[in-house]
Amino acid sequence: MKSLVTGGAGFIGSHIVDKLLELGHEVVCYDNESAESNEEFYWNPKADNVKGDIRDYHLLKDAMRGVDYVFHLAAESRIQPAILNPIEAVSVNCVGTVTVLQCAREADVKKVIYSSTSSGYGFNESPNNELQRDDCLNPYSVSKVAGEKLCKMYNDLFGVNTIFFRYFNVYGERQPLKGQYAPVIGIFLRQRDAGEPLTIVGDGEQRRDFTHVSDVVSANILAATKDVHDMNYGQLYNVGNSVNYSINEIADAISDNQVNIPPRIGESRVTLAYNEKLKRTFGWEPKVKLMDWISEQ
Repeated sequence: MKSLVTGGAGFIGSHIVDKLLELGHEVVCYDNESAESNEEFYWNPKADNVKGDIRDYHLLKDAMRGVDYVFHLAAESRIQPAILNPIEAVSVNCVGTVTVLQCAREADVKKVIYSSTSSGYGFNESPNNELQRDDCLNPYSVSKVAGEKLCKMYNDLFGVNTIFFRYFNVYGERQPLKGQYAPVIGIFLRQRDAGEPLTIVGDGEQRRDFTHVSDVVSANILAATKDVHDMNYGQLYNVGNSVNYSINEIADAISDNQVNIPPRIGESRVTLAYNEKLKRTFGWEPKVKLMDWISEQ
């Protein structure tokens, strides 16, 4: 089997590349190293590595020749940078996604697995389930949910088998650490190790469902390799633990050296995944517990 991973040198994508190679896949890793929160990128030397933008139709089309599975993770993937530069976020996440889908259509790939975001639920009441209406609070979530709609359209109109995931606050090894907009657990661990106070946004009582990167990888691999009924394509699935913690609880587990900073616009107060659909369809189960992982760091 041959797989292509967009964003394959980044946090989540690099773990998927490693797992696919371990399973014996031929892998094309496609990335342009644009993620500003990444201190480094993870190019696996066993993959066919292509440095390029997902909006580059001709380069991407060439990279996708003979590919069976596409894992689409490349994105402008942070809320606050997208608020600062909405045009770039929409360009990368919408034009880039339709380019991926069109190239996959032309290459006659078996499946496209699209990585989206729990921020699409916005202020919906928790737990968040796949039948809730979209409530996009910022350009990032608008552009990522638009990608979901494109995946569904390519599935229904063009027969491209698509599956799209909404991830709930992914953390783990290789998580971005650079800058103020990196994921919170990475920021806290970096600040602790540097002897700095943990910067808690707002009152710290906002709650998040955190998902270890290995559990995200297993969802992707199952979605690609498991035979599923045609009715399960063109569908949204939550990838989360169905357990959430306040930011204060996370901070207290890492360091008591803390300081509060002003709240941010465009972010939800609570996320909590309803994950039964993913479990039922693909036989997925989350295995890593957040507090156990933090205690080992």
